[in-house]
This record gives sequence, C-alpha cells and structure tokens, in this order.
Amino acid sequence: MTGRTRPAGAQLAFDELGTPLRDTTFVVFDLETTGGKPGPHGITEIGAVKVRGGEVLGEFATLVNPAEPIPPQIVSLTGITTAMVYDAPRIERVLPAFLEFISGAVLVAHNAPFDTGFMRTACQAHGYTWPKAAVVCTVRLARRVVSRQETPSYRLSALSMLLGSRTRPTHRALEDAKATVDVLHALLERVGSVGVQSLEELLDYLPEVTPQQRRKRGMAADLPERPGVYLFRGPNDEVLYVGTARNLRRRVRSYFTGSESRGRIREMVALATRVDGIECSHSLEAQVRELRLLAAHKPPYNRKSKNPGHNWWLTLTDEAFPRLSVVRTARDGALGPFRNQALAKAAADTLAGATGLRTCTQRISATAPQGTPCVLAELGRCGAPCAGRQTPDEYAPAVTAVADLITGRDGGALHTAAARLEKLAAAQHFEQAARRRDELAGLVRSVDRAHRLASLARIAELIAAAPDGAGGWELAVLRHGRLASAGVARRGVPPMPVVEAMVASGETVLPGDGPLLGANPEETGLLWRWLTQPGVRLVRTTAPWAEPAHAAGPWRPWLDQAGTATALERVAQ
Repeated sequence: MTGRTRPAGAQLAFDELGTPLRDTTFVVFDLETTGGKPGPHGITEIGAVKVRGGEVLGEFATLVNPAEPIPPQIVSLTGITTAMVYDAPRIERVLPAFLEFISGAVLVAHNAPFDTGFMRTACQAHGYTWPKAAVVCTVRLARRVVSRQETPSYRLSALSMLLGSRTRPTHRALEDAKATVDVLHALLERVGSVGVQSLEELLDYLPEVTPQQRRKRGMAADLPERPGVYLFRGPNDEVLYVGTARNLRRRVRSYFTGSESRGRIREMVALATRVDGIECSHSLEAQVRELRLLAAHKPPYNRKSKNPGHNWWLTLTDEAFPRLSVVRTARDGALGPFRNQALAKAAADTLAGATGLRTCTQRISATAPQGTPCVLAELGRCGAPCAGRQTPDEYAPAVTAVADLITGRDGGALHTAAARLEKLAAAQHFEQAARRRDELAGLVRSVDRAHRLASLARIAELIAAAPDGAGGWELAVLRHGRLASAGVARRGVPPMPVVEAMVASGETVLPGDGPLLGANPEETGLLWRWLTQPGVRLVRTTAPWAEPAHAAGPWRPWLDQAGTATALERVAQ
C-alpha cells in the first residue's frame, strides 16, 4: 500500500483531526532537585496538576528524600532543607503513585527535557517503565509564539508575568506547576488563533518539526487503522526502515509530528518518498513479519537489523578428547543460540570448568601412548587431564556430562558448578564466588533458552489462541518454530472454522538441520513468549509441548535469587 503526499497547506480530512485540545488531559508537573545530573536519586519535590478543558481534575504534591545532602545554594533557592525531607519517602516509593497519576495524559513541563530526564532515569534505576507519552515543553512552545520583542527571557517567572498567570512561581514544585498551567493555557489560546485545535496539530506545530516533515504527512493517508508492518522507502525504492504498529495510520503519522525527536529517524523521513503498509491479523503476525523483513532488507535505519540472525553456537569437536568449540553454524547436538561470541565463550569456559572438559585447541591423538604428554603439556602451558594422563575412555564422563546437559537428559554439570562456588563462598572468597555465580547464571539462562526453543521447534504443528480483549480470539498456526498462518475470530464468530481455514492455507514448513530444525531463533523466541502469555490457550498440537525436566528448568528460582543478588551488589557499588 502506497501513501500519497498531500499538497502543502491542504485541509486535513475529518479522521485526521485527532484529539481536540479541549478534550485532551494534560498533566503539568515540576521537580525540585539537588542540582545534579539525572540519576537514581536527587529529586527533592514533585508537584503536578491534571487539567482538561481548563478544569483542574487533580493535584499531586510530595517532598522526596533525595538520599543525599541538599547543597546550600539549592536550599537558598528553594527553601527545601535536608531536615525537611528527612522523613519524606524515597523516590522508589513515590514513583508508583506518580505514574498512576500521569497515566494516559499528555505531559507538560517548563524545560521538559530536564524534568522528564530525571523521572525517566529514576524509573530505570528502580525497575519502573516510564510511559511513552506525548510531551509538551512550554519553553519550546513559548519560543514559537512569543517573540523576543515581548519578553527578554523565556524563564517561567518572566512568562508568568507576561501572560498574566494567577500563580507566581516560587521554586516550589506545586506552585511552579500551577504557574505552568496558566502559561500553557495562555500559549494554547495563541496557537488556537493560527488554526492549532488538536493535540496532533500542537505537536506538529513545535519547532522541531521541519516544513518538509509536515509536507510528507500525507504519506500516511491511505494506510489502514489496523495492525501491521510499515516500510519507509527511499528514492530508489530501497527499504530505509521497517516497523510495526497496532494502528498503521496513526503510527506512521507520528513520524511527521513533534513527538518524533530521534535524529536518525528524522533523517530517514527526509529521505523517504513513500510508505508501504502490510496489514496483519494481529500484533504477533506483525512482529514476525518485521523480523523477516529486517533479515531480507537489512534497512540502514533499523538498529536491530545490523546483524539479524547472526548467532553463535557451542558444539563438541569430533576428536579423541573433544572440547567445546564456538561456531556460527548450528549443528545437531549444538548448544545455543548465543547473541554474541563473548557469551558463547563464557558459557564454554563455565561448562568446561564444571565437567573437566579441556579448553585448549591442541589436537590429541587417540593412538598416542598413555602417559605421553602433548606439546602444550611439555611446555608447562596445560594441565588438562587429557594431556597424556587419561585414556579417551577415562575422559568420556566429562564429554557425557556436557552432552547430557545440552540434550536435557541430566543437569549434573550445573550442580557441580554450583558446588564449586559454594566452596568459594564458604572459604570467604566472596568476589570470586560472585563472579562464578554470574558465570553460572549466564550458562543456566543459555541452556534454558536453548531447551525452550528446541522444544517448540520439534513440534510439527501447534495451534494456539489468545483473547483479543473484545470477546474474540487471535489465532496462530506454528510449524517447527515458525509462524505458518495467522487469523482472528471476532466476538460471535465460531473459531474452529477459522482455524481449519488457517491450517489449510498455512505455509508449508519442512524441518531443516540443527537444534532448531532450521528455524530462526529470534522468530521462535518471539512465538514462545507469545504462547506463554497469560490467557493463551492451546487448541491442538501434533505432539506434546514439553521441555526437559532435569536440566535448566528447575534452576529458574535460583536464577531469580542470583539476579536479585547481582542487582543489590550493583546498587551497593
């Protein structure tokens, strides 16, 4: 589907008018801080006012213990002292209530990058997700509509006086937020006189949007308001960027407004000549199609297309005294995939240390007389048990332990590794034990992921359904770890006839080689995450969907504990 460009200045269609400003909920907020850079702490006060249509819907105000002393110059400016915030809650206790207060609203702040930067960093540090909300900066908006002849400064105090704010800013969060509300309303009156009546038009009006971006807004005109994949194409019809959306038209239109601030993406939009849309049944199909398109086109403006499908694997070498080798091609009996070579090498070293498998690359002949050391042993560079001190039969248990872990028959190697780090901890070698713990956690995660993906790839056909939230079902047919067909059964539509039609028209998938039978690890992983969401049901499957019970699966509670310990250590540092 190809978008056409609307002539500059043409009137918007009715469905493009967007959300009227009078119906838009704004949360105007302000922070007081200790004066440093954004970090996990440093906020001393939060004030926010929720407004819609000129009416105040609610207020939010609290002091915050910044977990650090407040400098004298900040005390002089704000009047907030260390004693005042001593009994105040820490930011990690305040964030849940604040995030609930701003939910679904457009955020407004004076010098918004400062305030949103502090809140985003605090959320990241304490495990919360900062919302992807539209943000209006009253400084930038004022620079757009208030000339230098009217005001020598765009400080909140100067604008408040110029625009007749009922509340004067005092460097206290709630008072400054109230003053910013009055400034916002005055600025909205000014932009209204030039035709800005909706939220989308307001974001489009901000200075960051170039006239060229605005002119290209018509590229989204013919896209459906349905889930799917969109492709920005350049002057030679090359694919510049691939993305997914629940609403294709709305998402593509956002690239031509002030909400898009990424420099690389704005550069891409400047080069684009059209946008193609591929409508999908639901978001899972869109995500799978995106992965396949990224692998096929390697678009230059997608960060995740730099090395699509480039995975690493561990495999036992075919020699008398096998060792683990890091390879790029998946073979039968290999462990993986690993996202990079360093992770694969770390897992190989941990597994070798737990089983006694050798790590040197010297080839050892099975016909060499027992007791004859290899070249490395003669030079004193190797103490591996295979270096002329064992027969292949005596070395075999180490190989078996590795093979059993890879196939999921036995997890004894993991228990051996855990016993080694417990000995280190008992001997009070805590730093070394922590390092071994993190190495073991990496190995467990890799083995667990490998078994999850392989178990799904082995199933010839699996059909599943997820509730669509409106009384219907989103359906998927999976074959050997690939999405073969996707569809929906809306509320009131019998799902089984839809399923049978999907099965009949689905892609034929022939199993290939390797642990995943030729499937793309990223796609199989995406399908696994979708299948394990709450509410997803299996319709039918040609074979039981089961993962090994004696390998990494039982270690998942231990992984949670190890992750918590690692996080606490990082905070302490």
